[in-house]
Amino acid sequence: MGRYLARRLLLLVFTLFVASALIFALTNALPGNVGRIILGPFASQHAVAVLNHQLGLDQPLDARYIHWLGDLLRGDWGRSLTYDTPVLPLVLGRLGRSLLLAAFALALLLPLAISAGVYAALHEGGWLDRAFSVGGLAFGAIPEFVTGVFLILLFGLTLHWLPIQALPPTGATPLQWLAHLLMPALALVLTLFSYLFRMARSGMLDALDADYTRTATLKGLPGRTVIARHVLRNALLPTITVAGAQIGWMVGGLVVVETLFRYPGIGSLTYSAATHKDLPLLVGCTLAITFVFAFANFLADLLYAALNPRARQAFSGR
Repeated sequence: MGRYLARRLLLLVFTLFVASALIFALTNALPGNVGRIILGPFASQHAVAVLNHQLGLDQPLDARYIHWLGDLLRGDWGRSLTYDTPVLPLVLGRLGRSLLLAAFALALLLPLAISAGVYAALHEGGWLDRAFSVGGLAFGAIPEFVTGVFLILLFGLTLHWLPIQALPPTGATPLQWLAHLLMPALALVLTLFSYLFRMARSGMLDALDADYTRTATLKGLPGRTVIARHVLRNALLPTITVAGAQIGWMVGGLVVVETLFRYPGIGSLTYSAATHKDLPLLVGCTLAITFVFAFANFLADLLYAALNPRARQAFSGR
C-alpha cells in the first residue's frame, strides 16, 4: 500500500502540473487586452502598453508561465482585476462554500443512491426496482436548472417550507444553514441519483451472480453474511470511483445551481471571472476546481485500492 500511495501522489503532482500549464495557456489565449480592461476603453494606447509591460504581459508565454508558477507555489496567485483583492483568499473563501454545499449534497446522495441500488438488485424486477429506475432516469434527464425552479416553486413559493436563497444570514445556526442549503442540494441529488443508482445496482447484480457468492451460499453461510462480507465489498467498488468523479463535478459544475439560488460559491465566481475577462481570478478558480477534482479522484482510488488488493498490486507493478 505504501508503494501504491507514493506512485499515486507522484501521479497527482504530475497531473496538477500539466493541468496548470494547460489552464494558463488556454486562459491567456482568450481574446481581450488585460491593460485595456483595467484602464477602460478611453485610456490611451501608450498607457495600456505601459500597464501591460508592468504586468509582464508583453513577455513570451513560457516565461510568463514560469514566473506565474513560482508565484503560485509561494502563495501569490495574483490580484483580481474585478474585485481588486488578492486571488487566493477570494478563491479559498468561495471554494469553502461550494465544498460545504457539495458535501451536504453528497451526504444525501450516497446513502440514498447506494441503498436504493442495493435494494433494487436484491428485489430485481419488483415494483420499487422499476420505480427507482424510471424515476432516476426521468430526473437525470432534466437539467438541474429546471429541477431547481420546480423545487423553488413547490417548497419555497407554494408551501413556504424552505428559504429560496441558499446563503443564510450572518450568525445563522447550523440548522438554519442546512435549511438554506437543502433545496440546492436536492437539485444536485435528483440530477446525479440515476447514475450512482445504476452503478450500485449493476455492481450488485454482477456480484450476486459471481462464483464466490455461490460458493459462500453453498457453504451454508446465512444470506445476510454473504451479502455483507462478500457481495457488498465487491459490488460497490465501481461506485466508489464514480463517486469520486461526482465530487469534482459538483464543485466545478455548480454555476447553474449557485446562480439560481444566489449562492456565492466557486462556480458563480468562475462565471464572473470569465464574463469580466479577469484572467488572474479565472486561472485561480479553474486551478482550484482542478485540484479538488484530482484530489477527490485520488482519495477514491485510495479507497478502491484499500478494498481491492489486486488494484494496488497491478498499479505497483507486482
